[in-house]
Amino acid sequence: MASITFTHVNKTYPGNVEVVPDLNLEIKDKEFVILVGPSGCGKSTTLRMIAGLEDITSGELRIGDRVVNDVAPKDRDIAMVFQNYALYPHMTVYKNIAFGLELRKVPRDEIDKKVHEAARILDLEHLLDRKPKALSGGQRQRVALGRAMVRDPAVFLLDEPLSNLDAKLRTSMRTEISKLHRKLDTTFVYVTHDQTEAMTMGDRICVMKDGIIQQFDTPQVLYDFPCNLFVAGFIGSPQMNFIPATIVKKDGKVCAHFDQFYLPLDEEKAKALASYIDKEVLIGIRPEDFAEVANQPKEETITATVELAELMGAETNLYMDCAGTKLIVRMPSNVRPEEQKPYTVAVKVNKIHVFDKDTEKAICH
Repeated sequence: MASITFTHVNKTYPGNVEVVPDLNLEIKDKEFVILVGPSGCGKSTTLRMIAGLEDITSGELRIGDRVVNDVAPKDRDIAMVFQNYALYPHMTVYKNIAFGLELRKVPRDEIDKKVHEAARILDLEHLLDRKPKALSGGQRQRVALGRAMVRDPAVFLLDEPLSNLDAKLRTSMRTEISKLHRKLDTTFVYVTHDQTEAMTMGDRICVMKDGIIQQFDTPQVLYDFPCNLFVAGFIGSPQMNFIPATIVKKDGKVCAHFDQFYLPLDEEKAKALASYIDKEVLIGIRPEDFAEVANQPKEETITATVELAELMGAETNLYMDCAGTKLIVRMPSNVRPEEQKPYTVAVKVNKIHVFDKDTEKAICH
């Protein structure tokens, strides 16, 4: 049983620098949880508190049924994989993987069995006699994973393990780590600032800002139902467009009004916005929630100036200016409008998100 429970955990550094004010978080046994957020949001500090590398100022941290506030890192049954691999340069791959087991006086034949099993799973068998300097970045990261694996930990902690790899390697290593989690059936806690990693790997994602959990849910719920402006802007790439608008009634419909446009909102949103008539809000539209104008009602379209058309291969990103508001619009690759000219696009109005301008909380989706 390797659930992880934070109860009113506070972390304050000398000089009264509060990094994590009051953390309440429960990670289930065998779950793959991602801690995500911008630099300085407290995600790495949270991971290091689980590892025992940071002391807890107040509150309680449990791994399984055991309170571990004062338990030494080596006695917590965890293994940690770092951003910089932390391999011993003078040791072979075999020795790097085996080193922790040797320190614990594990019998030699058992060490050999565990090292070869990990090497087989991670496709490192042909590299066991090499030293780290003769390996690629991806291979080094797999060695670091192998070293953690052979210990059979109850909890795997991974601190931005892919950030030193190039884009292609990051993609393949994401797959490798996800497969590894399924194979080992162990609790994984993974820190990243890359929301693509978070969306593709985690069972649940914990979005943090200033040491405070903004939302903790599945990737799909975070994408479809962000609880506030911060989560909406952080999850999704390119990020959601935010447009200052006023909620008005026009021709019997509740609409989001900005510039000369009146985007009609569906009945469910109209009910949620009953108390916001004639009030300013922020509406959120994801780049992929625009479409070509063909067969769309005119009231569901907007016209903006194309500043740049960026061909991405399978699609085109249009960087547009709509009455001073910058928009990113995703279109099929065959759409290549003229730059510095007006261009009309349709809005999938059923996908509009509406946020309170003052509290920044979501009103409806």
